[in-house]
Amino acid sequence: MTELKTTDICDAHADKVCVAEPIGFKDFGGSKYFSGRIQTIKCFEDNSFVRKALETNGDGKVLVVDGGGSMRCALLGDMLADLAIKNKWNGIVVYGCIRDSAAIARLPLGVKALNAIPLKSNKRNEGQENITVHFAGTDFVPGQFIYCDADGIIVAKEALAI
Repeated sequence: MTELKTTDICDAHADKVCVAEPIGFKDFGGSKYFSGRIQTIKCFEDNSFVRKALETNGDGKVLVVDGGGSMRCALLGDMLADLAIKNKWNGIVVYGCIRDSAAIARLPLGVKALNAIPLKSNKRNEGQENITVHFAGTDFVPGQFIYCDADGIIVAKEALAI
């Protein structure tokens, strides 16, 4: 995958991007640059829908998970990250926590989250999929495009090139 730097995209397309507020996202995956078409999950302390999404073909996609910013349990661990790789996802952004961070750091997958915590989530099969979610001052709309790297997260209505 081409490493499109968010800074270069912003310089070239400032009028076409929305920049997510720097609310403390950390890079956990082995891929530091990742981008793709947005697919969304909204859930709270239940990763059932995250698993369901990662079981599907993610070729060219980034899963954006609105976990409500919860710091009480993880919505992604190494087993789900492995599943994402198997199904060709480009990356995952979690507005919440992950676990198994050392294992995820060794995987060829982009992962951004607020923090890590060892406790797993509930499994109540509760959540919503493919709806617009909002956090970090940004709307994440299914089908739009997301670009992520160490400098931040940006969203655009269309695929952008430099």
